[in-house]
Amino acid sequence: MLTSIVGINWGDEGKGRMVDLLAQSQDIVVRYQGGNNAGHTVINDKGKFVLNLLPSAILREDKVNVMGVGMVIDIEHLSKEIARLREGGISISPANLKISDKAVVCCPFDVMQDCLEEDRLGARKFGSTRRGISPIYADKYMKKAIRMGDLLHPEYLRSRLETIVEWKNLTIANAYGGEAYTVDGMLEWFERYGAPLKDYICDVSVYLNRALDEGKRVMLEAQLGALRDIDYGIYPYTTSSSTITAYGPVGAGVPNRKVDVAIGVMKAYSTCVGEGPFTAEMFGDEAENLRKAGGEYGAATGRPRRVGGFDVVASRYGCMVQAADEIALTKLDILDNMDKIPVCVAYDVNGVRVTDFPSGEALNAAKPVIEYLDGWKTSTAECRKYEELPLNARKYIEYIERAVGAKIKYISVGAERDAIIIK
Repeated sequence: MLTSIVGINWGDEGKGRMVDLLAQSQDIVVRYQGGNNAGHTVINDKGKFVLNLLPSAILREDKVNVMGVGMVIDIEHLSKEIARLREGGISISPANLKISDKAVVCCPFDVMQDCLEEDRLGARKFGSTRRGISPIYADKYMKKAIRMGDLLHPEYLRSRLETIVEWKNLTIANAYGGEAYTVDGMLEWFERYGAPLKDYICDVSVYLNRALDEGKRVMLEAQLGALRDIDYGIYPYTTSSSTITAYGPVGAGVPNRKVDVAIGVMKAYSTCVGEGPFTAEMFGDEAENLRKAGGEYGAATGRPRRVGGFDVVASRYGCMVQAADEIALTKLDILDNMDKIPVCVAYDVNGVRVTDFPSGEALNAAKPVIEYLDGWKTSTAECRKYEELPLNARKYIEYIERAVGAKIKYISVGAERDAIIIK
């Protein structure tokens, strides 16, 4: 059984919270793309944890976590993330964490290149997290990346670095005027942060296929959302990998398998971190009140998230792209105190009402068409059954279901594991 947990919108929908919850019925959880450029925040009985690279089920010690083929892994960040979790009482070993030998390594020169390019762009910047994600994916497709499996072969690693470091310095030192990197310096970095990870590296395709053949339940965990996908997102303000369900088996390491159930995650309102078109965006006091109520600050960067009302146009598109069989709606409780709830029901593109999600310059020109639904002015935090929700909260949920064309099965009314309603 292969299940995917994917984002419907711009990312930060609460996927980590849902993976942590639903992993209790799974055997294995796999991160299948991205790097440490986004964060998943999970709260459990041991405290609050922010995960950037590790799958969100790492907090459940009886589950196996896999870092898939499609990931880009900053081994320095990963080593520190593991150390931080261990300090919080989380046990991590090769028994419950496996790293694909085909995943590529995000190196310090990728991070430097990312920062130098954002600085060069200035006001035209893409809103990068400055963690090297775009450069390392470019390296991968130019066949100039180090893979995790290379760490197991020191002489081969050195030979690859001799070629790659020379090539990278052509850009960093000669084009940007940055400080050149050395092969010896990079080898020291790999030894310091890579050596402790060697026992975790394996062929995850073999492991996952055997597990699936044995009837194990495997969940695929996406980073970011449909609107940040490199092909189907708000290009060029996207991530550099594919965030959609269809890529899940490929990025996990089992391209021969198909996803059985796709669970799309979206908030009861809209949020966005970074640059690019965000049609439903709210401003002023209304936006700040919603931002503070929802604690809308990036888990990876701490940046204030842009906020807005629920975006029907973007969410319907996200559900389609993700082939969502079920929806998990998060943060419904954040709307508890609102008299009227704004919903972006359509876009105005140069005077034309649009209900299909546009791209390119049409999306840049789009303006929101807002309607207001009645709020419920009652706390939903203690509700655990759908029937316990206020009438207007149920009307709001059912409106969203009709609007996006997908059934909402899970409703989150708080950050804690048990603050969930299964509809």
